[in-house]
Amino acid sequence: MPDPGQMNPIVLALIGDSVFTFYVRMRLLPSSSHVQVIHTIAAKMVSAVMQAKAMHILEAGLSEKEAAVVHRGRNAKSMVPKSASVSEYRSATALEALCGWLLLTDQEERLERLLEQSFQVISREMRDLSLL
Repeated sequence: MPDPGQMNPIVLALIGDSVFTFYVRMRLLPSSSHVQVIHTIAAKMVSAVMQAKAMHILEAGLSEKEAAVVHRGRNAKSMVPKSASVSEYRSATALEALCGWLLLTDQEERLERLLEQSFQVISREMRDLSLL
């Protein structure tokens, strides 16, 4: 496997997107046994808008290496969907790239902490917006 520090940040984000989505779905399982309910809430929670809000809060607590991965992820060139602003989408990509990098560098405890912090930030935000 290539060195995760040298991988294209979009590839890291692809992996991180899967990790983030899986984590959110697993955290939502105890709240409902209805697949459609879990899917609907998870889709809102993993949106670029919500991930950007989490990234904004988490950024202050990142290590130098993590901040470098976030910087690379944020600056990666990609298509921006209409559902988010350019800034939100780039911040979400940065968070996903960080998740992918942490997984590939075997930093599972740190990944778990950041995923849980993200989940808490997003849950609060969704409650504040009456989406949860």
